[in-house]
Amino acid sequence: MAEFEACHSQLGPDFFVPVQPAEFPAAILRYRNQAAATRIGLEHLDEAGFLNHFGRFKPLPGSYDPPLALCYHGHQFGVYNPELGDGRGFLLAQLREAQTGRLLDLGTKGSGQTPFSRTADGRLTLKGAVREILATEMLAALGVPTSETFSVIETGEQLTRHDEPSPARSAVLVRLSHSHIRIGSFQRLVALKKPDALVQLARHTVRHYYPQLDAEAAIPDLLADLLASLTRAVAEMTAGWMVAGFVHGVLNTDNFNLTGESFDYGPWRFLPELDPAFTAAYFDQQGRYAYGRQPEAAFWALCRLADCFAPQAEEQALRDALAGFSPALEAAMTRRLFWRLGLQQPEPAEASRIATEFLQRAEQSRAGFDGLFFWLYGGWRTAGDMPAAYQPFAELLQGCVPRQPAQPAFFATDAPVSLTIDEVERVWAALEPGDDWSELDRKLADIRALGAALSEPEAGETRG
Repeated sequence: MAEFEACHSQLGPDFFVPVQPAEFPAAILRYRNQAAATRIGLEHLDEAGFLNHFGRFKPLPGSYDPPLALCYHGHQFGVYNPELGDGRGFLLAQLREAQTGRLLDLGTKGSGQTPFSRTADGRLTLKGAVREILATEMLAALGVPTSETFSVIETGEQLTRHDEPSPARSAVLVRLSHSHIRIGSFQRLVALKKPDALVQLARHTVRHYYPQLDAEAAIPDLLADLLASLTRAVAEMTAGWMVAGFVHGVLNTDNFNLTGESFDYGPWRFLPELDPAFTAAYFDQQGRYAYGRQPEAAFWALCRLADCFAPQAEEQALRDALAGFSPALEAAMTRRLFWRLGLQQPEPAEASRIATEFLQRAEQSRAGFDGLFFWLYGGWRTAGDMPAAYQPFAELLQGCVPRQPAQPAFFATDAPVSLTIDEVERVWAALEPGDDWSELDRKLADIRALGAALSEPEAGETRG
């Protein structure tokens, strides 16, 4: 059974606003993540239970009643905005993952207006929900730290949107995430001149999400250690995006949480080919969050958190913490690149050389990005057994040792699994107006097959 813990409420009312969910005219279960439900002790819920708790928001025993809209500010495209906060979502429940004991959040998207909604309707389109299912499934398959889509329930409303054909179908989504505390949560406390509340939030964050740190340490040490730990986690997440060919699209400081977990998927894209200038959001006119600038954006966000800590921490300690970003990013990208290629990583200098040249060739050749990792996986294919565009890469990787004892059957098939915009639109075209969910089911099955193949054990390993 699920073990609920109302940890966020312990912070007190300065950190959230109790809200009431919207009442929707319909509730149709479109997606449930049974694997995630099993991990948190909710596998027993039948369809009616999912609809009641995640569409009509009848409180689960021990969950928040009423739910909590969290307070935060943030920089949006480099401009500070104090008028943020959960505008179409709330924290529904917190509970422990059975195997790891990690504290996890169940949070909503599209669950109605809150005091932070301003002029927005607090709703989510069904297409937006389907896109988030696809993004989280693909990133999980590629080993990127990400929130999970827990459920999607269609709600029967008709929405008007300027970036989708209207009227648009509506839905409410529940995500499972390690934390919804954001860099912007700390920025708000600085803007409101509440240093004691910032210390309280920092200790809370360490206590619940960084058990390896001392939550009772002196504040200068605590803040520096927290920044260093988050810097490493964000470097790992960013490396995951880069090797996955993923472009988040909106890397504002309110979209970086304090556990280094990718979440909140709006105008995301996956690369068709390696192009540093490729952007996801049509409104990102200057390419601030282009694929190749994501490491810069992530580091910039970490610097804004360091700004929050600066009045109460030692400057050099914060600088030292931030200095860990670049080496952690490079090491993680190299490790992830060889992992996705199905190859054992050579000694560091050789691995770095190969990784650098591989990415340079990929940019110059504009070969299909997902194809690079499909046709070259494990080095089992001969040059004549792959498209000509990939043959120079095979030569570069000669001498590398396969990571797995045998070629997974998945990589002996005819084509890679991709999630470029045309693939996403193909899935949606079956849903609207035909309401054919089989295309989504097929795409999710392919993505999960990719994830299973990538996670097959190395030689000498066993699965528990």
